[in-house]
Amino acid sequence: MTKQSTVSANPRAASAIRLGFLVWDVARLWRVAVDRALKPLGVTRSQYSVIAVLARRDGMTQTALAAELELTKVAVGGLLERMEAVSLVERRADGSDARVRRVHLTSKGKHIIQRIRELVDPVEAEMLTPVGDDELAGTIQTLGLIKRTLRAIGDGEATSPELSEVRENSVVGA
Repeated sequence: MTKQSTVSANPRAASAIRLGFLVWDVARLWRVAVDRALKPLGVTRSQYSVIAVLARRDGMTQTALAAELELTKVAVGGLLERMEAVSLVERRADGSDARVRRVHLTSKGKHIIQRIRELVDPVEAEMLTPVGDDELAGTIQTLGLIKRTLRAIGDGEATSPELSEVRENSVVGA
């Protein structure tokens, strides 16, 4: 049986493909809207991502930041150099291991978080205007379940019983 006939014979597989493209397209359109909103600040989406992560975990190592952003250390290093040049972040040696560099938001970086929220929050609110509270909660729960399942698959841990356990233990916002 060919891959095409397998997909057409399995409606869930066809729905999964459509869902995958829909999630990808929604994420792409969200990125475009956020880029447009951030333009007056001169902050890129990549910089916004760094600021958002550091706003929750300021002082994390450059390696941990790269892992969190799913970028290479080299890519994050270049991004941080550009952010240091405009005084949004600073890298400091770790107190116990000088080889380790910790990334901190500067006062300018901390201040810009509020401006980013002021520009991005209305875009996200408008995006969700046609979505009811119950629909949103269900979508978040479903996407969280799919995310955990994909992580299990990516970690090589996904088996049918494990997937059942992921489903049984699903928690909103994971």
